[in-house]
Amino acid sequence: MSLDRIRDRLAGAAIVLDFDGTLAPIVPDPATAAPLPGAHAALAALAPRVLRLAIVTGRPAAFVRARLPVDGLEVVGLYGLEGATPVDPGVRAALADAVAAEPGAHLEDKGASLAVHVRRAADPEGAEARLRSVVAAIADGAGLVVREGKRVLELTPPGAGKGAAIPALCAGAAAALLAGDDLADAEAFRAAEDLGVPLLRVVVMGPETPDELVGVADVMVEGPEGLLDLLRSL
Repeated sequence: MSLDRIRDRLAGAAIVLDFDGTLAPIVPDPATAAPLPGAHAALAALAPRVLRLAIVTGRPAAFVRARLPVDGLEVVGLYGLEGATPVDPGVRAALADAVAAEPGAHLEDKGASLAVHVRRAADPEGAEARLRSVVAAIADGAGLVVREGKRVLELTPPGAGKGAAIPALCAGAAAALLAGDDLADAEAFRAAEDLGVPLLRVVVMGPETPDELVGVADVMVEGPEGLLDLLRSL
């Protein structure tokens, strides 16, 4: 689907975005992430003109809402896992021990999921490689799955993921624009394709954009700046 066709159907369109790497630049410390200047204004201008405007993120929804308090913007936090049963404390303890053995890695406890970040390690690629099998073993023993992202390994319940949020967000839409920069967004793209809604897949390019995502892009933009320009053009 083309950008012009989205413009033609804008009033009936669902626009679903990611946050980190898409509206906000990737930063070494996740707690300091912030949307680009101008993102709030662009989303506020777009929200009343579309059927649905949403952000689906692995972060808690409150984190994003505090930085983008936009009327009409839906935020689905933790890929829809907010309020789900927390991960067993024993699993958290085992994962914390594994992370403590890898300098620079840190554990983020999201309640229903646990994320191992390695971006601040001296050798992020090596740290991720060393932790991958350990994290996978812990997940297998707990009946969880490991989802990989940009310098992150996240343990989640089976069946959870970004794609699970897409059907409700695209319900009744005449068209959908989905934008993202990571493997979770490929899952969201596939979920939207299965709905049969005319779809524009926007990939936000960066140094770590996975090939799997690039291979299915309808439109590619350079970084959050490029996405912001695209949203302003609608």
